[in-house]
Amino acid sequence: MSQSAAQSGSALTAEVKAVIGATAEKIEASLPWGIEREGLRLFTQAIMDPDPRYWDDEFAKTTKFGHIITPPIYCTYLGRRARPGADDPITRAFAENPNSDGIGGVRTAESRGGLPSIPTHLKRILNAGNEIELRQYPRLGDRVYSQAKYADIRERVAKDGARMLIVTTEIIYTNQNGEVLCILRASQIRR
Repeated sequence: MSQSAAQSGSALTAEVKAVIGATAEKIEASLPWGIEREGLRLFTQAIMDPDPRYWDDEFAKTTKFGHIITPPIYCTYLGRRARPGADDPITRAFAENPNSDGIGGVRTAESRGGLPSIPTHLKRILNAGNEIELRQYPRLGDRVYSQAKYADIRERVAKDGARMLIVTTEIIYTNQNGEVLCILRASQIRR
């Protein structure tokens, strides 16, 4: 560890450690429509995935699923959709934090399903990667719910001696029957 890092003190303070495990309220991510055919069509076109399992009823019946399914990342998209005429959370995130990468700060502690702010002076937010653990594919008509928590916060020291936090958020997506659809683990760097 460099001398400047040793002098600057840890960014992983007791206050930061206290938010590890903090869990947001469970909210419906698929409001107001649930998983519906038109939204699924637009999404698969946007990601340029022409797989007929996502749109062709007759083909989907011949698959091991027996019905139309969604792409694995569809659940994570649902929670980011805004109702028509609603405030755009990404525009708000950039207005509140010009250093935002467009991901951090989208759902604030004050919003439904938001996690508390991390009590740190580190304001720059960088995406450090995502992983999705898929348990089952949602189907047309499903209602999807999400619940976020801070799974882990670790400290790292950069080559220049600056301290940073690696914040891992875990979001569990379930259907109307409480069955886990997928788990998103998203990490971000705070510098």
